[in-house]
Amino acid sequence: MSRYTKEDLMRLVEEEGVEFIRLQFTDLFGTLKNMAVTASQLERVCNRQCMFDGSLIDGFVKMEEDLCLYPDLDTFQIFPWRPQQGKVARLICDVYLPCGDPFEGDPRFILKRVLKEAADMGYTFYVGSECEFFLFHTDDNGLPTTTTHEKAGYFDLGPLDLGENARRDIVLSLEDMGFIVESSHHEAAPAQHEIDFRYDKALNAADNIMTFKLAVRSIAKRHGLHATFMPKPVFGINGSGMHTNMSLVKDGKNVFADQEDMYGLSTTAYQFIAGLLAHMRGMMLITNPIVNSYKRLVSGFEAPSKIAWSVSDRSSFIRIPPTRGEGTRIELRCPDSACNPYLTLAVCLAAGLDGIKRGLVLPNSIDKKGERIKKGIPADLGEAIAELEKDRLIREVLGKRVTEKYLEAKKAEWAQYRAQVTDWEIGEYLYRC
Repeated sequence: MSRYTKEDLMRLVEEEGVEFIRLQFTDLFGTLKNMAVTASQLERVCNRQCMFDGSLIDGFVKMEEDLCLYPDLDTFQIFPWRPQQGKVARLICDVYLPCGDPFEGDPRFILKRVLKEAADMGYTFYVGSECEFFLFHTDDNGLPTTTTHEKAGYFDLGPLDLGENARRDIVLSLEDMGFIVESSHHEAAPAQHEIDFRYDKALNAADNIMTFKLAVRSIAKRHGLHATFMPKPVFGINGSGMHTNMSLVKDGKNVFADQEDMYGLSTTAYQFIAGLLAHMRGMMLITNPIVNSYKRLVSGFEAPSKIAWSVSDRSSFIRIPPTRGEGTRIELRCPDSACNPYLTLAVCLAAGLDGIKRGLVLPNSIDKKGERIKKGIPADLGEAIAELEKDRLIREVLGKRVTEKYLEAKKAEWAQYRAQVTDWEIGEYLYRC
């Protein structure tokens, strides 16, 4: 049931003095887009009369017809970092065809479709994400750099942590927007930070990730800093991930929990993990979508590097955090924040449900001595492309149209990267060849 009606929203906009409303949606590659309207246009927005040219959005199929924005009224939020005189608010929108059918290329629709499948099985999917990011200096022209003057490390505080004030303002702004922020701290690498907010139903969680990234970037800029969610912006230090914690609830109970099991996990949990592992290589073009993603997934920098599961080994793609009972969850450690969260949660859920439906048997955890890792991870974006092409389930989750557009773009990205001549190559070969 919706929290707001059209009448509620129009009254709230007037009472709060909102003058601009951003109608936001996410493109295929996880970039937030928006159309701004004045408050005088709110009734037209609520009546689903806002159109745009979908052919100009990355990954959206070129078509003769325009696309429509259907606002989710429950996503209405006022941006606390914008001026309070003439406030700016946002509504997250679903993308529809003019005929009234959902646009199959809308990542939010793809997630909703898999959530419907889970609901038909009696499950509600809950997700909590841990988004890491860097705060770097900008140059004299305001352009981003990878420069930082700080030397702070894990859990350090000011004056070592030079981003402390920006991080505090980010947290306060998120709380103003209704986020429940559970913790924030400096991460292991210089200029690296993490802010953790409470888990939620999967659709809300994906919306929150997109809002979080916008807030972090906007507030960092006010502090003269550039916030980046790039997985590995600096060689030789830890990269940034988006650890994704997942649980399934049925009839009000966490179905991953079983107190009688040696690990506190149910048969359903084991099957869900088995599904994730079975499709992990095929999913990685979604969870780790750019060339730079694979430079993070190497040993020695607290990043996962093994397609396996564990209760303690953080090099495994899947770890089971120590909380048990209703807090039992599966932590997928490979995703990074360059991903599209809607697509990432959709493929994770679909893979897990496939494990449940097929009753897949989970191999032993790597905590047992002598256990061998049978599957390696894709070494680079090129291998990840090939793995997605082989995974029928993941292609079906995305749909034929999205799969084709996504693969086309990623193949072009990989070809362009392979043709580059890097500074490393110049330094390594120019003088001796």
